[in-house]
Amino acid sequence: MCGIAGFVRTDGAPAERATIERMTDAVRHRGPDGSGHFVDGPLALGHRRLSILDLSEHGAQPMHDARDALVLTFNGEIYNYLEIRDELRAEGYTFRSDTDSEVILAAYDHWGEACVNRFNGMWAFAIYDRQRHQLFLSRDRFGVKPLYYFENSRIFAFGSEIRQLLPFCDRVGANMGVVQTFLVTSFSDLDDQTFFKDIRCLPAGHNATFDLDRNYFKIQRYYEVTRREDIGKLSIPDATEQFLSLFDDAVRLRLRSDVKVGTCLSGGLDSSSVAATASGIYRQAADGRFGAITAVSEQSSNNEEHFAEMVVRSSDLDWHRAQPSYEDFVSSLPRVVEAQEEPFGSPSLTMQHFVMKAARDNGIVVLLDGQGGDETLLGYEKYYAAYIATAFRRDGVGATIAALRASARNNAKMHPLNMAKYVVGALAAPARYAFYKRRHRHFSQHAPMPNALSAFSKSCLDSFRLQKLEIRSTNLPVLLRYEDKNSMAHSVEARLPFLDYRLLELSLSLPDRYKIRDGWSKWILRKAMSERLPENVVWRKNKFGFEAPEDIWLSKHADEMHRTVMASPLLREMTSAAALEKAMQRLDKRSRWRLYSVALWERQFGVTA
Repeated sequence: MCGIAGFVRTDGAPAERATIERMTDAVRHRGPDGSGHFVDGPLALGHRRLSILDLSEHGAQPMHDARDALVLTFNGEIYNYLEIRDELRAEGYTFRSDTDSEVILAAYDHWGEACVNRFNGMWAFAIYDRQRHQLFLSRDRFGVKPLYYFENSRIFAFGSEIRQLLPFCDRVGANMGVVQTFLVTSFSDLDDQTFFKDIRCLPAGHNATFDLDRNYFKIQRYYEVTRREDIGKLSIPDATEQFLSLFDDAVRLRLRSDVKVGTCLSGGLDSSSVAATASGIYRQAADGRFGAITAVSEQSSNNEEHFAEMVVRSSDLDWHRAQPSYEDFVSSLPRVVEAQEEPFGSPSLTMQHFVMKAARDNGIVVLLDGQGGDETLLGYEKYYAAYIATAFRRDGVGATIAALRASARNNAKMHPLNMAKYVVGALAAPARYAFYKRRHRHFSQHAPMPNALSAFSKSCLDSFRLQKLEIRSTNLPVLLRYEDKNSMAHSVEARLPFLDYRLLELSLSLPDRYKIRDGWSKWILRKAMSERLPENVVWRKNKFGFEAPEDIWLSKHADEMHRTVMASPLLREMTSAAALEKAMQRLDKRSRWRLYSVALWERQFGVTA
């Protein structure tokens, strides 16, 4: 797990070593254990190392293959590298290290660009192929690891973070379309755009090549989620058995490390499932208890500490708690804003920040997390619209009424009024956008309805399409961005078992009735975990998000938020001071937070309209 950088001078000038050193120094937090640089004519590659596998110098990067024909800079983990290494050894390859990085080089040499289809992991890497005189870049299937790029008539540059690329820009300009979409709808990370005008990201599941002879950059998709028809025919016992087997293996692979591993534990079903499973595997292979970190909210309405404690006791975990106060929130906010690099939708990221800090403080360098469970197993309340629509389409009015009653009975949030809100909001995109525009009438003009809204509405009639959309664009990408930036700010690697591509493909291929059943969301996970977790955790009806004590913090912080928003030149570019003043008095707390977050981002990075 590391920070990578690289650039190609397209104007004929030689690459400057000082430039690549600046780019790697900018992400020292991503790799505090070492740095390396490679310069060859117009091309330069750089690396900051966070040592996870093979802590010796054999793991240093940029890494060359045995023939010195390939040079790699790599951020991520290939969890099945041992299995791939054995396969390559049978083909005659030899290895001098115990790293996954060396396996990537050999795999590329043997299979070419198709090597990424064999990787089970998270990655963003670049390989300089000297024979082809090209740069090959790749990002993992779901975009767990970031890869940003910038290009103009003089240079093509890439890196793990946006801050590495900003010095190449003539000015730090805002992508106003992205900013306004975020402020009005909360959507972001919908395609290859960022909040910065001139910075793009390589989309998840894509490869790219840069031809150094022609200065030509080309992007191609290599991965698409597909539905397996054989999974859809499985009985409940067989489906549960296959799900549990793959889940266990996903966790097992993500425990591979030469440094201390722990887990996030919110008390929710996803993180509790990971914690209990990892603890069981860990106890068989190591001495001592498996570590778990919980963020405790001082607001009783969203404090899950009680559920986390049940899991700690049942799984015999070494438990560490972080309970940030309002003062902690205020003091940490500048660092969170700096680490995130782009605006973020709620103060809950501060809670995540303190989880990562607690992990590092307790010597935990690798942290497992339950991210992805909701998207793959229909865990959010907004997915109930698809559940209800499917029941109506498949079995008629009677089944629909039964589904509505079961949802209200087994999910505390799905009372009739909320259900109506979710169904109408999901299926009627124009009405939803009209509501957003009405709420944000302080803006002088509004962009056309974002494609994400209409795509979500159309997909709600087909849960497979809906899940693909949420994983590719409308939900998961922004959550992965948040976690990567927060974890790497503390030099901690986050690993996500639910995003093992084998498990994800199985989950999306399961019949809807195995994911939402009798009103229970993520039913098959509950069924699979019923022997591992306390009953009160498995069959909880009151799902919380990963939330900060917003009611307390934002109430105390209201005056500072108001001052910061009103002082923002970027926000005044979009509305009048008088309209903004009124908006801050009437908007809901999340809308006010988004205005505040944009103003903080603008100030931190010197952004102009």
